[in-house]
Amino acid sequence: MNKTLISGLLCAGLLSACASSNPDLRYEFKSDSPKPKSTLEVPPDLSAPAQQDRYPIPQVNTSSNQATAANTAAAPSTQAPVAKNAAVERAGTQRWVSIPGKSPAEVWPLLKAFWLDNGFVIQNEEADIGYMETDWAENRAKLGATTVRGLLETVGLGGVFSTPERDKFRIRIEKTANGTDVFFSHRGMYEIYINEAKEETRWQPRPTDPEIEAVFLSRFLVRLGMDEATAAKTVRQEQAATTARARLVKGGIELDDSYDRAWRRVGLVLEHNGLAITDRDRTLGAYFVKPGSDDVQKANAQSSGGLFSKLAFWKDSKPGDQASVPNLRVQLTRQGEQQVRIELRTADNAVVTDKGLEALLQQMVNELK
Repeated sequence: MNKTLISGLLCAGLLSACASSNPDLRYEFKSDSPKPKSTLEVPPDLSAPAQQDRYPIPQVNTSSNQATAANTAAAPSTQAPVAKNAAVERAGTQRWVSIPGKSPAEVWPLLKAFWLDNGFVIQNEEADIGYMETDWAENRAKLGATTVRGLLETVGLGGVFSTPERDKFRIRIEKTANGTDVFFSHRGMYEIYINEAKEETRWQPRPTDPEIEAVFLSRFLVRLGMDEATAAKTVRQEQAATTARARLVKGGIELDDSYDRAWRRVGLVLEHNGLAITDRDRTLGAYFVKPGSDDVQKANAQSSGGLFSKLAFWKDSKPGDQASVPNLRVQLTRQGEQQVRIELRTADNAVVTDKGLEALLQQMVNELK
């Protein structure tokens, strides 16, 4: 074995060791889908509908200035910091970024560029309600920094190596009295063999990973202008132990918290449990949700007896037809300055009698404690 090859292997080993000791270096994503040609495109002529919680998005410059705007958007990392005073708010294990002085319309293009720069492709975006979803992506850092992989990547054959895991994020923004709140919700899948001959595989859900959410919240703070060390410390700061603040009661959940914080926390809990928020009205205290629309999740829900496949509320919807899936209304009602009641209802605000929803309520309580 010659000296050059030995040196290469030693360097690869050192890189792998670094990746395992620094949490941020353990995440290097690449989407299975190709990136769009333009790294940032703001939808033109989107105005604010009258409905609550929908946001106006800045119009794209007209023909004479489009090239300049596109070039500026393509290299967001060179722009001046936009919100050095951003902070992390937390409740138990839940975290989100609060950006004072910035509207959702100002934050939206920055968020889109951020996820594209981190190796994700945007699968679904609804700027008018502040919702974005990435496609499934692979964490290539888990493959290690080997010499062979490096050579294959150089000649465009990096896909020969692959991991049995995929990840995606749902991103939601909320307008507040002082600015904008940003929420990142992780979803994970892993591939398993379903027969002894190892001829067929199936994708199964993985638990939500709080560490990966923390890493990307930290990276986003850096994008907003905070230095890396401060961002990491801010996100990972220990949360003081608290007593249980959520409990099951007849017909729903009682949460000891202010209405504003309860609204933010319930939104995160719904997304962590695989529910997509299709609409919301903060004034009415209502989230409208249905099971996530991606094919992997639907296949598993139908074939593996998952939570949603057991619910009569969604069981009769047509397979593969997301439009036929009814919305579930998650209703928040104030019961004082520091208490909120949470109930599951139909979209028309009628009582839901499906006993299977008790499992969902229990999962919500477990995360809200």
